[in-house]
Amino acid sequence: MNRNRISWHVSIVNEPIPFIDLKSQTERLRKKLDASIQGVLDHGKFVLGPEVSELEERLAEFSGAKHAITCANGTDALQIALMALGVGRGDAVFVPSFTFAASGEAPVLVGATPIFIDVEEGSFNLDILSLEAALAVAKAQGLRPAAVIAVDLFGQPADYDAISALAEKYRLTVIADAAQSFGATLNGRRVGTLAPITTTSFFPAKPLGCYGDGGALFTDDDKIAALLRSIRVHGAGTERYDNVRIGINSRLDTLQAAILLHKLEIFPDEIAARDRVARRYSEALDRVAIVPTVKKGRTSVWAQYTLRLPGADRNAVADALKAKGIPTAVYYPLPLHRQTAFLPYPRVEALPVSERLANEVLSLPMHPYLKEETQARIVAAMKEAIGTRT
Repeated sequence: MNRNRISWHVSIVNEPIPFIDLKSQTERLRKKLDASIQGVLDHGKFVLGPEVSELEERLAEFSGAKHAITCANGTDALQIALMALGVGRGDAVFVPSFTFAASGEAPVLVGATPIFIDVEEGSFNLDILSLEAALAVAKAQGLRPAAVIAVDLFGQPADYDAISALAEKYRLTVIADAAQSFGATLNGRRVGTLAPITTTSFFPAKPLGCYGDGGALFTDDDKIAALLRSIRVHGAGTERYDNVRIGINSRLDTLQAAILLHKLEIFPDEIAARDRVARRYSEALDRVAIVPTVKKGRTSVWAQYTLRLPGADRNAVADALKAKGIPTAVYYPLPLHRQTAFLPYPRVEALPVSERLANEVLSLPMHPYLKEETQARIVAAMKEAIGTRT
């Protein structure tokens, strides 16, 4: 009998934990989702149907932006933004090196040149001093400084006040890459209103995600909004077959819009839950690792909860947690300037923070449905893996 009890306890302790728990969210919304999906199947308007327009209205209302324009994914959103600004060959676009590849891909896709810059240690976001240094790199390369893509990594907005001031001085347009930060705030203003154009992603793993690919752009500028809407549908004009500019095919499926409408309803509640999870992690692990911090005047939607483990064997820590059924992830093991596809493109002379973070970061399970007892198990395993029980 005693052996059976021990065996049962071990199986519970090592039961796999989801890194992102979409199943619990789906069960919460199941009846509404089933009804809305059936509604789309019944009316049959599968591309740019009425749910898409309704979602755009709700997204604009939520963010405070005048216009919200949906598209097929977050990478397309960045490309569409650059196309609307007329960015192309001979232009420089400044991009943080410590981010996902899409931020660096978009400038290349429109014929521009990405110039990689460093990030801040505390926020993981764009370093304004590195951005200023990159202007000299652009000049040396004979490029026109055109835009900066400020990535809100892991859920916290970048310092848009400082970035915007520098951008105005050098006539740069700021694009906020909010793939991970939609729903966050800076000095009381929500993401979507912090830059002339904001892009986001609705990839399933994002804080607000659909059941496939999806994305959106936000702006207060009527002319830019018209360009964005045209570009996402092959450069369409007022007549169906009169394409007035070169565009792309990047429409959000109606089914995904129907799903997002219900997810948006519970999004504020989920943001609050994510913050509670992050606070519990930070209180428990602040002596074990370098925990993430949210700067004054900002909120985060905690797309990831990312620790730094300087001096520790990150692989060994990840393996120890995996043995206990706890998944981890590394975002990102290689900064963009070291990835094969981006080696030909320029960067500022030194990117020490991006290099250091790539060797130190480790992300733990993060989602709104992470129970306290499950989180306690993660914390205990983390402390054991690092070699402390303080």
